[in-house]
Amino acid sequence: MVADQGVYVYAITREGGEEPDGLVGVAGEPVRCLVHRGLAAFLTTVSLEEFGEERLRRSMEDLGWLEETARTHHRVVEAVARMRPTAPVRLITVYSGEEQVRELLATRYHEFDSVLSRVAGRWEWGVKAYTVAGVPEPVPELVLEPQGAAPGTAYLNRRRAALRGREADWRRAAERAQAVHDALMGIAVVGRRHRAQDPQLSGRQEPMVLNGAYLVDEERADEFVRTIEGIAGQGVAVELIGPWAPYSFAALEPDGEAACGGPS
Repeated sequence: MVADQGVYVYAITREGGEEPDGLVGVAGEPVRCLVHRGLAAFLTTVSLEEFGEERLRRSMEDLGWLEETARTHHRVVEAVARMRPTAPVRLITVYSGEEQVRELLATRYHEFDSVLSRVAGRWEWGVKAYTVAGVPEPVPELVLEPQGAAPGTAYLNRRRAALRGREADWRRAAERAQAVHDALMGIAVVGRRHRAQDPQLSGRQEPMVLNGAYLVDEERADEFVRTIEGIAGQGVAVELIGPWAPYSFAALEPDGEAACGGPS
């Protein structure tokens, strides 16, 4: 490998098994497999002129470039994951060369082996739940103003009543979210609740009460979907996304720590 080239890594798997054919990765370059000590890294040779540290700092501010790179990265990861248990590597992970990747596979062998055992035969599902407009709620407490109460006192009383109403709404939303999460955790191997998205990101006006990720055995996928269908309409609207590679439960940083943040 020439000095001005590096390698972009997408995912780590075990050696052997089927390999996706003809995959094209970032920068339009082919994806290949590097095997070392029983593990395999799927990667692409890239120009450090485009993927070097200094250039990447500028590129990360280009939303078009970032979106295209993320889309390609996830497409490669998904193709690999359809063939074998896969630990996705965080978006835009670039090494100086193949020797550095071999060192990663050797020094972090046990971490990768453990993760791959955990996700084998399992997929990640994303679940987003929103409050449903128009669902009947308990009638708020009627606030009676004392006869002759000053206008300022009346305003404060109404203000306190409104605040109590909003607090009650949030409590009900939190209870609904927990009920949905508990039902799904009865099927999933493990689950995570991420921060609820702002309406500008979710694209919905209703408040999001649950933004969860769940690792589910393949043979229980139909049961998981049926559970979602049964929950929908019980005071919440539910979006089911997936299945996809277990980003929230398998991705590793270069230091071996688990990394979250798959598709949303």
